[in-house]
Amino acid sequence: MSSSPPEGVHVRDATAADIGTAAKLVRDEERFVRGQSIWDVADLSDFWRYASFDGGSWILERDGSPVAFAACIYRDDVAECWSTVHPDFFGQGLGTFLLARAEQHARRLGQRAIKAGTFAENAAGHRLLADRGYREVRRYFQMRIDLDSDPGPASWPAGIEPATFRLDDAHAFHQAIQEAFAEEWGFHALAFDEWRRTRLEAPETDASLWFMARDGEEIAGVARCEANRDGGGWIGALGVRKPWRRRGLGLALLRHVFAEFRRRGEPHVGLGVDAQNPTGATRLYERAGMRVIKEDAIYEKALG
Repeated sequence: MSSSPPEGVHVRDATAADIGTAAKLVRDEERFVRGQSIWDVADLSDFWRYASFDGGSWILERDGSPVAFAACIYRDDVAECWSTVHPDFFGQGLGTFLLARAEQHARRLGQRAIKAGTFAENAAGHRLLADRGYREVRRYFQMRIDLDSDPGPASWPAGIEPATFRLDDAHAFHQAIQEAFAEEWGFHALAFDEWRRTRLEAPETDASLWFMARDGEEIAGVARCEANRDGGGWIGALGVRKPWRRRGLGLALLRHVFAEFRRRGEPHVGLGVDAQNPTGATRLYERAGMRVIKEDAIYEKALG
């Protein structure tokens, strides 16, 4: 394929300041394929904070207006690419160009594979990825519970006490997350200093929405939550360390979180989950009263 963009399209390197532009493009695509969208900057921030803006992410423009983007994360030996094309420009080769460019850059960096995703309802996105040699490897659900009624109190296992995060807990909280998610597909462990910089010290972080389940001096489980995501509360990470699993701790943490968001007046609480989660998280969330509202597909391609 040509390294030049389609005729009439200008390509430039993306920057961290382009997050609003990218969020609008995602919102336009989701509205087209799903009928509605409230996607905003906060919903893209998790990915955007790790994206490469040193020649590894791009904005496509036509007549000075953004029409597509690709933002990529390059770490370990697998690149992760988020590519979106405005619906008015589907079928014009923009997605093909961006994926090819991401693959070329990933090869130069020595990545062994690249991942890319699409909304489950985006038939064109599925065809594009399949035509370029990607294979579907995972589905992710977005789940939600509405808080118009009381979801019920948390019932804590014997000896377990809930607590809200304090700065003194930072190292133990970080370690608990690393342990709880170590076996998750695609999990990328963060060194403490990077985690502190990108999570704890992020401008949007509200640590009063970070919760712990304590067993004496040990942290048995954690919930890292955010406000103002997808129009309500959001659980960015919820995990229980192995020695404390299968005791109802995950359900107790969920209900503790629900109660706090309901107290704050949020209309609902959402989260994202791997549909093939090995710990049975999807079943846990369903027991807590959550339901699937969106589905995304993840594809992967080996880079020879």
